[in-house]
Amino acid sequence: MERPLRVAVIGTGPAGVYAADHLIKSSETVTVDIFDRLPTPYGLIRYGVAPDHSRIKEVVNALYRVLNNPRIRFIGNVEYGVDVKQDELWRFYDATVIATGAEKDRPLDIPGIDLPGSYGAADFASWYNGHPDVPREWPLDATEIAVIGAGNVAVDVARILAKTADELLTTEIPDNVYQALKASPATDVHMFSRRGPAQVKFTPQELRELDASPNVEVIVHPEGIEFDEGSLAAIRETRHVKMCVDILQNWAVRDPRDRPRRLHLHFLQSPVAVLGDGKVSGLRTETQELTGDGWVRGTGEFTDWPVQAVYRAVGYLSQALPELPFDNSSGTIPHTAGRILDLDGEHIPGMYVTGWIKRGPVGLIGHTKGDAGETIASLLADADALPAAPDRDPDAVLAHLVSRGLRYTTWAGWQRLDEHEIGLGAPHGRKRIKVVPRENMLDICSADS
Repeated sequence: MERPLRVAVIGTGPAGVYAADHLIKSSETVTVDIFDRLPTPYGLIRYGVAPDHSRIKEVVNALYRVLNNPRIRFIGNVEYGVDVKQDELWRFYDATVIATGAEKDRPLDIPGIDLPGSYGAADFASWYNGHPDVPREWPLDATEIAVIGAGNVAVDVARILAKTADELLTTEIPDNVYQALKASPATDVHMFSRRGPAQVKFTPQELRELDASPNVEVIVHPEGIEFDEGSLAAIRETRHVKMCVDILQNWAVRDPRDRPRRLHLHFLQSPVAVLGDGKVSGLRTETQELTGDGWVRGTGEFTDWPVQAVYRAVGYLSQALPELPFDNSSGTIPHTAGRILDLDGEHIPGMYVTGWIKRGPVGLIGHTKGDAGETIASLLADADALPAAPDRDPDAVLAHLVSRGLRYTTWAGWQRLDEHEIGLGAPHGRKRIKVVPRENMLDICSADS
């Protein structure tokens, strides 16, 4: 690459930040503006990870170090395709990297799923994390609750629903969430996995955290602890699978403990219907049997569980962006090695994609970093052939936003908000207390600027 390169990255979750990091490490002549529709950075790390999951929250420290680089500029509260369109960005940038991730719930097509009392786990996570764009009220009136899924999000949701609110007081949980959870009458939370214990998607660390509460008895129902040849192969070949299976088997045979709340783990139970007349009153599952290769089939044996709320945690789903191609079946933008493809399968010059909207909502943080590396390698290989943006003054794009009447946030503004939230938490022995309303965040970010 022989000439300076200006790049816009859309999204400040790990995918976008890692893309920016790869770019600035490639050459001292590269500068990056990283946009987010929220006033704050970090995406699902801030608004999707449970507040008591401090180990994952520590990823923020690594992202902060990247965003603090003077050749990376954070521009928040600006929504791609709404506040600024791609045709406008071509005036200021040589290339655009889409890294908007996936934050909506994947649908579950079973009867009754739309009944009142049936919720998406991603929506619930946005609420308990204080996302500014969701209502601040959440109906927590069920004594028995079903969580559908066997991944890390399902574990997070089940743990938050089962724990007592006071156990969360040391975290950054917003006050309205604490008050709602404190009033919750929940006594039993049931997690349902369609497959067996050797096919779970959560990590051993996540699993152990379920059992850390002194107020929650984790009960593994032994009738679902079954293994076939495919399961045994997975246990032999993958260390974390073996660790999870060992933990689950130990829990299935241990003596019961007298605790006020219970979290039940059910394996080989596939949801087939949410029951209720006007609101959720139960969940119907079909017992599954392993088919020898780790997959399952229905047995025709059904069970009705008397729950009053159902949370589906069957995966995240990306959303289509204006004027960009989108594969609705996979929830991804079509691409080749990160190069966005048009409807004819041709690369759209200067357009790239990374993260979950590129590959789907799978993989851990490490996969996201490698994924960003592939995309940026493609961008850099194309760099000399990219049309040069005509207006290369870094202040020009900010003047354009102001001319549109947009109230954007900056890295310095985020640092003020960050310090403010930490200051709110300090008198209470908490790491931070989040500011939730968008206007309040904007006021704090713009103070003294």
